[in-house]
Amino acid sequence: MPEKTTITIAGDAFWINGEPTYTGRSWQGLRIEGLLLNSRMVQGIFDDLNPATRGRWAYPDTGRWDPERNTTEFCNAMPDWRVHGVLAFTLNLQGGSPEGYSAEQPWHNSAFEADGRLRPDYLARLERVLQTANALGMTVILGLFYFGQDHRLRDEAAVVRAVEEAVGWVLDRGYTNVLIEIANECDVPHYTHAILAPPREHELIERAQAITRRGRRLLVSTSYRGRSLPGEAVVRCADFLLLHGNGESNPHRIRHLVRMTRRVPGYTPKPILFNEDDHFDFDRSDYNFLAAIEEYASWGYFDPYADGFQSPPVTWSLHTDRKRAFFSRVREVTES
Repeated sequence: MPEKTTITIAGDAFWINGEPTYTGRSWQGLRIEGLLLNSRMVQGIFDDLNPATRGRWAYPDTGRWDPERNTTEFCNAMPDWRVHGVLAFTLNLQGGSPEGYSAEQPWHNSAFEADGRLRPDYLARLERVLQTANALGMTVILGLFYFGQDHRLRDEAAVVRAVEEAVGWVLDRGYTNVLIEIANECDVPHYTHAILAPPREHELIERAQAITRRGRRLLVSTSYRGRSLPGEAVVRCADFLLLHGNGESNPHRIRHLVRMTRRVPGYTPKPILFNEDDHFDFDRSDYNFLAAIEEYASWGYFDPYADGFQSPPVTWSLHTDRKRAFFSRVREVTES
């Protein structure tokens, strides 16, 4: 596979193919060059292996769920996201809650077998997504674990194997457009396996970073829930820092969160990236997206509503006013 898209980091900026992202771009006096504006699209390879819940995600026109159709429509929508200036999206091998927010998660959505081995059907869909992103010049923030589904792996050894197999698979296929997010919101107190949560979350970051092929490794981090500061061990070892804006409707607190993250002991210049925030208000004078980029932090759109990007069957096109507002603002900010 030819290398078309390569994501790297220089200081606190992201670079693609040897140049900072949005090269030379500023907007309203704010530095945009080096940011990685993104959207949470974690259900791009979604499936449900639980026959009792699989019917919940049926397409209205066919009356059944179809994971291959989901990935096909996902890939078909990606060029439009890119045209608007979105350079990255988050995918997850255990998805996210297909109901937006859920108290329980009886469905079974996991690219991993109980022992940590990778499922071939999930990998085939993932390959299609990575190939499409690679051709478009887009980066995939590839999450490995999601709370509510990590219990599908039977023990800690299976979790470790899952990390090694997933990272090795990406490297073996030569993809250079992938960032790794070990766990979505590692500090949510619902993870079954202690190695995925504080205070041990850094262990898998370091393990993933140690996996190499031909002298190359992937860039790795883990994310935290809204309002949370990353732990010191993660700040020291992660290649970039992942924050969330969920639960925070005051843009000034988004600014404060970024500033305080840079004050965590052990911080050295590295990118700070929100890859999940369910606050919009792009027509107001102040909003979370603006607050983040004012502090030179990348921002990511999370649309958890029934007609958003989280709940299968997903319409991956920009078919709502809310979606169009975000993508239009990115287009304006990046002058794409």
